Amino acid sequence: MKRISLEERPDWRATAEREGFDFHTIDGERYWDERHYYLFNEQQITRDLEAPTQALHQLCLDAVERVVDSEALLRQLAIPEAFFDLIRRSWKEGHHHLYARFDFAYDGTGPAKMYEINADTPTSLMEAAAFQLLWLDEQVERGVLPAHASQFNAIAEDLITAFGPFKGPAPFYFSAMSGSAEDRGTTEFMRRMAAHAGIETRHIDIEDIGLDGQGRFVDLQGRTIERLFKLHAWEHIFHEPFGRHVAASGTCFVEPAWKAILSNKGILPLLWQFNEGHPNLLPSFVDTHPGRAVPKGWVRKPFFSREGANIEIRTPGDEVIAEDGPYTDAPYILQRYAPLPRFGDSYTLVGSWVIGDQASGIGIREDDSLITKDSSRFLPHAVID
Repeated sequence: MKRISLEERPDWRATAEREGFDFHTIDGERYWDERHYYLFNEQQITRDLEAPTQALHQLCLDAVERVVDSEALLRQLAIPEAFFDLIRRSWKEGHHHLYARFDFAYDGTGPAKMYEINADTPTSLMEAAAFQLLWLDEQVERGVLPAHASQFNAIAEDLITAFGPFKGPAPFYFSAMSGSAEDRGTTEFMRRMAAHAGIETRHIDIEDIGLDGQGRFVDLQGRTIERLFKLHAWEHIFHEPFGRHVAASGTCFVEPAWKAILSNKGILPLLWQFNEGHPNLLPSFVDTHPGRAVPKGWVRKPFFSREGANIEIRTPGDEVIAEDGPYTDAPYILQRYAPLPRFGDSYTLVGSWVIGDQASGIGIREDDSLITKDSSRFLPHAVID
């Protein structure tokens, strides 16, 4: 695994905007950065990233199977009791899911160490599935990369397949909170993949979803929303007026309610408890004294947080790195410190995607800090043997 410098394509911004990648620059700073790329060999991909992703996905499904039948474990995950039956039913009835992303610390030598899984509302999808693949194709066409260069990236193809079980006569609605270019870009990419699978799609902002007299969710024209992809986390829905009507609405939600078990850092101590010593897991425990200082060599994380918010690291050398944020009203975990590898001046995180039940590809983020945030840069990768 190497970080390679190269000239960026002179027209990449115009290409990004043509492809609907409108958030390539955030607050005047690069989000997409192709001045470097990450180079892997085939063994690093298949042995160190793809195989562990597949294995960890199965461990996660096994954990859900155990948690849904235990009210004590559901409470431990800070899930409101009113939603236990919804979550349990969604799992027992086999409600289909689409995607998840594992975040790994990996330096090219393995084993990759799993920081967490976002199994409900992961973003950085379009840039991983489509824009970095376009980068590869154009760099091969221009002779910058050899003709045999490839990527670990079947994300778009696998998404089209994963949408297969959702085919039906009713439109499939795709929703996110208004005002976020990144969230809208993600939902629009999902819509395109669904359309490739032969599904009629529509967009609706979360705020515009209504409720009719029969307790069904409806769009602005009063049409029933039978299927809804919502880029809005279950832990938020559980505490919103919207959430009280989910169980009786008849709407098929994607991701399904059982994903609330995995999109919750409280699952990390359970994964360690169920699979202690697994080479890709880090020791993790519920933090029973979150008011105390983080112990040396550990990381404190809230059960519910996004993009590095409210994470506090205390290194073995007693350096403290912390990120502020709004996620202060839930329990915390402690996870054994395993630093991101540093390439040049950047710390590198590998996001490994599961589409349906298949390990499908990777996307790479880097930051000047050990904590990966929403402002962290996205870089492409290539596999060349």
